[in-house]
Amino acid sequence: MTGFDLTALLAERGGERYELHARHLNHQLPRMLHTIGFDKVYERAQGAYFWDTEGQDYLDMLAGFGVMGLGRHHPVVRKALHDVLDAELPDLTRFDCQPLPGLLAEKLLTYAPHLDRVFFGNSGTEAVETALKFARYATGRGRILYCTHAFHGLTTGSLSVNGEDGFRDGFAPLLPDTALEMGDLDALERELKRGDVAGFVVEPIQGKGVHPAPPGFLRAAQELLHRHKALLIADEVQTGLGRTGDFFAYQHEDGVEPDLVCVAKALSGGYVPVGATLGKDWIFKKVYSSMDRVLVHSASFGANAQAMAAGLAVLSVMEDEQIVAGARHTGDLLRSRLAALVDKYELLHDVRGRGLMIGIEFGRPKSLVLRGRWTMLQAARKGLFAQMVVVPLLQRHRILTQVSGDHLEVIKLIPPLIIGEREVDRFVEAFTAVMDDAHGNGGLMWDFGRTLVKQALQTR
Repeated sequence: MTGFDLTALLAERGGERYELHARHLNHQLPRMLHTIGFDKVYERAQGAYFWDTEGQDYLDMLAGFGVMGLGRHHPVVRKALHDVLDAELPDLTRFDCQPLPGLLAEKLLTYAPHLDRVFFGNSGTEAVETALKFARYATGRGRILYCTHAFHGLTTGSLSVNGEDGFRDGFAPLLPDTALEMGDLDALERELKRGDVAGFVVEPIQGKGVHPAPPGFLRAAQELLHRHKALLIADEVQTGLGRTGDFFAYQHEDGVEPDLVCVAKALSGGYVPVGATLGKDWIFKKVYSSMDRVLVHSASFGANAQAMAAGLAVLSVMEDEQIVAGARHTGDLLRSRLAALVDKYELLHDVRGRGLMIGIEFGRPKSLVLRGRWTMLQAARKGLFAQMVVVPLLQRHRILTQVSGDHLEVIKLIPPLIIGEREVDRFVEAFTAVMDDAHGNGGLMWDFGRTLVKQALQTR
């Protein structure tokens, strides 16, 4: 009798990983990884660390773009998944009411007590799509407002409220939505007066560039929206579940109570994709207004038992291990230590963020030699200097980071929320060494920078 043996398959074919991607998947991914020296072979992972084939550890300061809030392979989440598989539940019959979705919805809503109901999908972009549909139907209006530089996902609806042209180009026509500058209340009011706005979707801290909403903006925006019978939609896909030092990032501002809240990423525990849209009772009751409309919005794999079990385990761990308070404490420590370096390095311009969502921004130096080198990079492609910092952090110090968006001189730190002072020390020491090199007379970084310039010019 033959059977599928995953361990044997990986042992036999795992070494072909980059070739397989180049042949059968997005061929630009392995090309990019080879170019910047990120073509590592990681064998295992635990918590905030990876290990390569030589047994060297790597500190993860990226957390799968925020998915790995509890780090990798948390034992409580693993056990929950083993338990739910062993239970052999009659999952996804579509015509019954299993307990796990109700239990997870009940628990999630305790963190947003002004909201009443939850829709479960499979990803962040699905959570946003749900919010867009619900807002349009509940208000009877068609237009959604969003912020320039926003990122809300890459499916067609969420792409329509994506503020980055690089993602939108070539995929028109999109939905007729309108971009505003973050913090521009006059523009918001001007658009609302047209009477066709269903809602305003906003990240309390923009992932692209790590830009928090200005103080008071969300509260004032909410008041304007409600005055014009439109909805406030908070995209907490990356900022939610403790990332910024509160369970939701909108909770940093008193009195802000969004009508719809989108979550995903860390709710999965890093195992089973899950997205959730939390909303007010009256919105859900408008969408699902009769038995004829019971399936008007649904997802084939939404609320599956494995995803629900993972979500429940994640929330339990967050409470038992005081993850939110830990993220606030560690984030304040990391940000303060990095901010203390701004006066030391002229290439370092700003350190900002909340909790364990931190942006490190670089800018034009004052000294003549450094300014010449900086100008060389900027002429080739904006964002190359930040990439020059990311690469030696990995190559020399075994720390995984990445830039916060294309053509930005900003590195975004979104590590697992379980990191502590040991990881802060390791990152700050490594970052200091890289910046020392960048400000030196020679510097390996600038040699690498010249290589990046050549490659950038070749791809134009």
